Amino acid sequence: MNKVYCYSKCSTCKKALKWLDDNNIKYEQIDIKEDHPDESTLRKLHKKSGLPLKKFFNTSGMLYRDMELSKKLPDMSDDEQFELLASDGMLVKRPLLVTEEKVLTGFKESEWKDALL
Repeated sequence: MNKVYCYSKCSTCKKALKWLDDNNIKYEQIDIKEDHPDESTLRKLHKKSGLPLKKFFNTSGMLYRDMELSKKLPDMSDDEQFELLASDGMLVKRPLLVTEEKVLTGFKESEWKDALL
């Protein structure tokens, strides 16, 4: 079953869910704020994604900006970054799509189409 970590007030998440519904793709929706992935899960998702760890950060989020993470992340170890990501779902790039084969951060219709159709 496909999983989609979303935030209900996020317009990009709403667009992604509409795309899934319009394409009759089944998924489990998970509230990233209330039920965010823990550190172990994030490590597995990161490995499966093949993406740089920085792609898992919601760089446009208020929390990211308030914490001035753009200045701090380059000096942080991967372990510190995973711990930080696991501390608050609002730091995680969304929507976060998890399929059997792939993990995608953000919503790019062409990438989702390749992964799901």
